[in-house]
Amino acid sequence: MGMTKGVACAGFIAASLAAFLIAWQAHLSAGQQANQTVSVDSDDMGGVVTGPKGPEAGVWVIAETKDLPTKFVKIVVTDDRGRYLVPDLPRANYDVWVRGYGLVDSPKVKGEPGKTLNLTAVIAPSAQAAAQYYPANYWWSMLRVPDKSEFPGSGTGPQGNGINENIKSQAQFQMRLRTEGCLGCHLMGGKATRELPASLGQFPTSVAAWQRRVRSGQAGAGMAAQVAGLGQPRMTQMLAEWTDRIAAGEVPPTPPRPQGVERNVVVTMWDWADPKAFLHDEISTDKRNPRVNANGQVYGSLELSDDYLPVVDPNTHAATKLPLEVRDPSTPPVPSVMAAPSPYWGDEVQWTSRTQAHSFAMDGKGRVWTAQVIRPNETPAFCRDGSNHPSAKAFPINQSGRQVSVYDPKTKKFTLIDLCFATHHLQFAEDANDTLWFCSGGGQVVGWLNTKLFDETKDEAKAQGWTAFILDTNGNGKRDAYVEPDQPIDPTKDKRIISPFYAVIPSPVDGSIWGAVLGFPGAIVRLNPGPNPPATALAERYELPFGNDKASVQGYSPRGIDIDRNGVVWTGVSSGHLASFDRRKCKGPLAGPTATGQHCPEGWTFYPFPGPQFKGVSDSGAADSGYYNWVDQHNTLGLGANVPMAPVSEAIAALSPSTGKFTYLRVPYPMGFYAKLLDGRIDNPQAGWKGRGLYSTYATRAIFHAEEGKGGTSKLVKFQLRPDPLAK
Repeated sequence: MGMTKGVACAGFIAASLAAFLIAWQAHLSAGQQANQTVSVDSDDMGGVVTGPKGPEAGVWVIAETKDLPTKFVKIVVTDDRGRYLVPDLPRANYDVWVRGYGLVDSPKVKGEPGKTLNLTAVIAPSAQAAAQYYPANYWWSMLRVPDKSEFPGSGTGPQGNGINENIKSQAQFQMRLRTEGCLGCHLMGGKATRELPASLGQFPTSVAAWQRRVRSGQAGAGMAAQVAGLGQPRMTQMLAEWTDRIAAGEVPPTPPRPQGVERNVVVTMWDWADPKAFLHDEISTDKRNPRVNANGQVYGSLELSDDYLPVVDPNTHAATKLPLEVRDPSTPPVPSVMAAPSPYWGDEVQWTSRTQAHSFAMDGKGRVWTAQVIRPNETPAFCRDGSNHPSAKAFPINQSGRQVSVYDPKTKKFTLIDLCFATHHLQFAEDANDTLWFCSGGGQVVGWLNTKLFDETKDEAKAQGWTAFILDTNGNGKRDAYVEPDQPIDPTKDKRIISPFYAVIPSPVDGSIWGAVLGFPGAIVRLNPGPNPPATALAERYELPFGNDKASVQGYSPRGIDIDRNGVVWTGVSSGHLASFDRRKCKGPLAGPTATGQHCPEGWTFYPFPGPQFKGVSDSGAADSGYYNWVDQHNTLGLGANVPMAPVSEAIAALSPSTGKFTYLRVPYPMGFYAKLLDGRIDNPQAGWKGRGLYSTYATRAIFHAEEGKGGTSKLVKFQLRPDPLAK
């Protein structure tokens, strides 16, 4: 009996001690949790995100409200202890939740500024569930590209492989998969493209479904042409195999969570435009001086979709519209022909624009210059043969597309300006005339407008000019008589080349004008205007070094272009790189009969985007590539001056040239962020990170492919960089 009592007593003591230890551990845990509580101000929201194993680092906290004049979202990243702070929230009621790699979305909870709100992360129950939140390029990288041995293609005959015979290499095939094809208009790899929607219809095979899908909506003819250019049989087979593997449960590799400075990023978004409109561009300031238009409105362009500029006031959180005008009422709208109905919109026409507003530049007065259509394609008489206009005498132009308008926010009026040459992208030079340079949208010239002269005289003919591209192939340093593009080089003459600028940027160093030329391998061109550009301008052409055995990386196919304050040119290329070209590194002659393109491979440097590469591809690069690109010349974000950036899948990639490392400014919600251009503004240089920021927009042609689906709109997106994840 005594032994039994002793054992019972010992058991009671052990149980009591265990209970005490559990209670003490709970007390310590509660104390640790209390110690992690984030201090918030009256306009902040903060707390700790925890999961089953403790704090969740590097995940996003999303706060969204519809209480303001337009829908408003703010997103931050947790620190290494799972803490977060959403700063500077307008007074409203918010839905708040957690999103991150390895998770599924947590339930939305209500929150408001000035409150501490601890959140519980939800671990994904499966790899397939987790992958639904991975960036689109990770899914797109699962596409299996034909092997190098299959090129050149052999068509669709009995021995054919289904690849278009005009595609000569695996690299050229990839160019069409990226920004000179599929990725040129919208994301590939988002949920809307990696799955076959039921609304598309019923089909016997996935190949048949894809054959129908690429003909959908107003863009159907263009999509079908892209597929045919690659080889319709092989391309639809590839796409079908891709979506079939995904439907069977295959998932891409797991992306890393935000690390280091990426956890300091604050993303703010406002809804703008409407559910049928797609954005192409936005503008917030003068590229030459990012303090212009401080705290002012931000403007967007709708390209094909409608005839207004969407506008957001970041101070009042209001989204409005500025109606656009044409000069000639007979200006036609964009075509509305559909090869097949849209699975989202049926036969309903989405795009109705006549103005086709494309891209912007802002001047030092805060005026917005827009490349837009103001008339039908036939040019005025002063542009044509027989005119006394200096540029027309050298190179007359009978047809052109977009012209330009300027909006003055002080008078709230547009002025329409007719130009002889077509316009596409546009940038101001840093000169006394505030010269506005235009890429020609596929034309054979580059054009400009002396805006100072136009303001003084209102004479649109006198204020504009243009020039053809002439190589100094005789090497005498001046422009002479030249041979035409289809004629062989004559060592006694110069040579005209056709190198239509897709993008344009004046150099702040020497006043030269640089442009990007599409194609394979593509090129960049430097134009030295000289004292009288129609008669003195000389060009230098630098092709990307694909196939050049002197180049360490086989990069190809540029699209956007920008330049830093040192004169180094940056371009996003279809090989999945951000590339730089430094003319100072060239070793050979820059003029003469040998300087025709592949004469300076040493000037090129290629920085591969860190995303995954396509299946079946071993070359450097990533499955995504930058549509356009931009250099933060004035440190408007906070990573430093002269930092090159490029929009990639659901993110902005910012490169440190000194280390070759990228920082990703990712937009995790709503999934489907697809940017084309961006710019940075300094609202208050004395306000630290709060006075600076980058702006971009959801620029996909298919905004209904984004997470919100049909009915969602594009967003104006602002990126800011705090000194740490809890900075207020």
